Amino acid sequence: MAKNTFEKNGGYFIDGVAYMDCKITGEPVANVSTDSVSVIGGRAMQSRVGIPKEKSRPQPTGRPAGWHWMNEYVDKWGNVFHKGVEQPKLKGTRPITLSKEKKKILRRTQEEILLAREAEKKAALKKAIKKQKDFINHKLGG
Repeated sequence: MAKNTFEKNGGYFIDGVAYMDCKITGEPVANVSTDSVSVIGGRAMQSRVGIPKEKSRPQPTGRPAGWHWMNEYVDKWGNVFHKGVEQPKLKGTRPITLSKEKKKILRRTQEEILLAREAEKKAALKKAIKKQKDFINHKLGG
């Protein structure tokens, strides 16, 4: 479309930037294409669409991972489950299943890794020096 058509549709220029007023709120909208017939501003669009809802996270049940795959699992209230299916007739008749706590993985710090590398290099150098000394002193293979 031509510049004249843009201006006929309510567009205007300020310092070379194309503007057009929102057709709902009347607020100016910047950086509009000159081919635009009408525009809707950000606030008007937000009021139409609405604020996005946060996804709800599943609530933890207090049961260990994989409890529904166990042949028999008894929770802390005495409910008995066979392969994840509750058995109401057996409630309170079995001992509570104790879950094994996961072992915490110990990770080395960057400094510990560097110290271990240096120790390996030092041990390799000592071994090479000892090998050379043995060769000089005619102690081969031993």
